[in-house]
Amino acid sequence: MEELRTWLPEEIKELRVLGRTAKKHPLPLFWTGSGFECNYDGTELWCEFETDYSYYEQWIAVYVNGAFLSRQMLNKGKQKVCLYRNMATRKVNHVKVIKEVQAMSEDPDTYLVIHGLCGDGEFYPLPEPDCRIEFIGDSITSGEGSYGSTVEQDWISMWFSASRTYPYLVAERFGAEYRVLSQSGFGVYCAYDNNPDRTIPRYYEQVCGTLTGEHNRLLGAKELHDFSSWQPDYIVINLGTNDGGAFHNPEWIDADTGRKNKMEYDKNGQPMKESLDKVQTAVTEFLSLVRKNNPKAHILWAYGMMGTLVEPAITEGIREFCTASGDTKVHYIRLEEIENDGIGARSHPGEKGHRQAAEVLGNYIETLQRQEKE
Repeated sequence: MEELRTWLPEEIKELRVLGRTAKKHPLPLFWTGSGFECNYDGTELWCEFETDYSYYEQWIAVYVNGAFLSRQMLNKGKQKVCLYRNMATRKVNHVKVIKEVQAMSEDPDTYLVIHGLCGDGEFYPLPEPDCRIEFIGDSITSGEGSYGSTVEQDWISMWFSASRTYPYLVAERFGAEYRVLSQSGFGVYCAYDNNPDRTIPRYYEQVCGTLTGEHNRLLGAKELHDFSSWQPDYIVINLGTNDGGAFHNPEWIDADTGRKNKMEYDKNGQPMKESLDKVQTAVTEFLSLVRKNNPKAHILWAYGMMGTLVEPAITEGIREFCTASGDTKVHYIRLEEIENDGIGARSHPGEKGHRQAAEVLGNYIETLQRQEKE
């Protein structure tokens, strides 16, 4: 048996790092679905992770030659995890490791980094992906509830899974390299609790600005993202669910400044125009921000898996942006609301719900690809 060798991630030129990250050592994994993939011919392959947390532990999923192999929680501290072993000598295998859990902004102590890979083989170049897709969203896109029974209501890492979500399924369908920027509770104008500071647009230009804690800052989470380093062909935005949920929740008050915010119904029980206008403006402004940084991508705004309360504001915001800019590559897609066996844990989409959404999005992207070839 050959002696095992250790590589730093930056030493492996054939390694494809997945997800937004910073050029640091050890290699930080911030967002859900981040990780790496490689072609490798050793009989075994190990990865040395390091992680910490106070409340929300990290989980990873491992794929070998396109097949789901394992899913596991990582313990605190440094540890070597066997990705596979006892494979045939000099058989080239495709290995993919992805972070299952979203960026846990509620736990400033949580982080996940890779120190190195260890094995007895060699790495080989990966083919270029057929396309690149960026997914932007909230808990739905983070895969909250995609594992677990419908009776589960605890907000814990175990019920999150990047490997069961519509982003993963759409990317697999198109042979795409994909990235996810998603955060439970966040909206386009405000969060589910009416907090207007907990929105994805606020952090879109940072590597992973939603994370808190000094360790994450040192790892580069708050740095500005270099958009020129990775340009998507398609961007799928699934925001608005939490903006709609805010109508049902109490007024938000900043404890330090006294600033207030509340999405409100009128006397007839319908969303007030003033509240919908805030969402509409936020949609238009976010599309401008996304387009500024991604000049050539098709932008697909998908919405509806957990209700359609603010749909008029989203569609009007899109119309306003396209009219003002002349942009013809922004699209709206109504997704089917999940129900019955499409529901997973925490009343969120389960595996079937994500598959339904992936089918609709995949068909739409396929149509766009066909039109571009004509």
